[in-house]
Amino acid sequence: MAAADDKAPQALALHDARSFFERALVHGAAHGILGAEKLAALHAEAPKGLVQIARYFGTEFLRPELERARERMVNFISLHLQEASGGDLAQAAQLLAAHSLLSRSKAGTDLLRQLIALPESSHFGMQGQEESQVPLLALWSLRSHAQYREELARRRRIGEVVQAALWIAGHYGLEDEALEEGGADAEGVLRTALALHALAPRSTEWPSTASFRKLLAARRKAGKAVEGADALAAPKGLPAALRPVVDAQKPVVLADLQKLLDPARPLARELRPMGALRNRYFLLEDPLAEADEYLRAAELLHEGDAPPAAASKTWQRATQGEQDEAALLTLFLCLAVGVPKKTLLLEKAARTLVRKLRSKGWQPDLAEAFIREHAPELHRADYLALWQGFVAEARGTLEDDHDYGLSDALALLRRECHVGG
Repeated sequence: MAAADDKAPQALALHDARSFFERALVHGAAHGILGAEKLAALHAEAPKGLVQIARYFGTEFLRPELERARERMVNFISLHLQEASGGDLAQAAQLLAAHSLLSRSKAGTDLLRQLIALPESSHFGMQGQEESQVPLLALWSLRSHAQYREELARRRRIGEVVQAALWIAGHYGLEDEALEEGGADAEGVLRTALALHALAPRSTEWPSTASFRKLLAARRKAGKAVEGADALAAPKGLPAALRPVVDAQKPVVLADLQKLLDPARPLARELRPMGALRNRYFLLEDPLAEADEYLRAAELLHEGDAPPAAASKTWQRATQGEQDEAALLTLFLCLAVGVPKKTLLLEKAARTLVRKLRSKGWQPDLAEAFIREHAPELHRADYLALWQGFVAEARGTLEDDHDYGLSDALALLRRECHVGG
């Protein structure tokens, strides 16, 4: 028993709540690294530093501001000492002995400024927006070293993704303006480059939505699947340091290409503008190409026939003029479940719809029949593909009785349909 008691204190880890600056200061004094003269100099410098920091972030004439300035100064110095020494108290004490207190405070401030300067988002529309550093510095000056390290790692990862995306954009001749105006995010650029290489390895032009659709259609017609991640490659010449962030996107692209090349999945459904899959890629908008493709398809479909039939009055009343896919899916779902026809569901109505679907079932064929009978002929095939794709993907979630709180079903409806309020 005594032996067990002897070992017990060794298993305990005491938490030292003091700042790293204070611990380094005590260690330096206890081990003769910081002599009486140096400690006196540090003591004399501190008030000057407090006043400067309080003035920078507000005013030096209010006691609460001076108290906050003291906390900030301690954090600045602690951050620098802990980063520079790697957590070694002896090395930190040596830094205090060799430099002034104000210079160590400035060194910590510089670390935070460097952090703030790193990209916070991989979205190109958010790049280059200069915000005042004062409020951001004020925020980070009161955070812990662990929070600093976590944020630094996150922003460095973002920086690497942005670097890789910019390199790839340059390889394909994409201007920075195109990335910003198109609302691109860096991950979307990387995924698109990988998909483009798998579909057209020799392509030197960044795809538009229309050209990407053509590449997929041609690959489907040839009956060729994308076999494994080895088929996905970044352009030659990509710096080795940036390859890991590109490789990280391969599983997502491979899974998406399996869906996009599946003949059972209508392309119109998979590449719909607001769909989750489409939004994972950065495709250029080419209105002229889209219009030409649309007109050619219409001409081939109706060559030698009478003009395509317009939508019926029933369709016009039911859709209320809405052409948005989410609104149409909402209407089709209401028809299939047998609830009042709406293109927008309030949250309460959406819950009622899901409960009715699970208790009494639903009939997707009713919505199909409605589309075939009343939709404008020119869009009929697209609307059928839209609805059939939704049913195939959503059936499992909507019918899942284990989703007791309806959270999964409602999340799906918010994503695919119009649910609000």
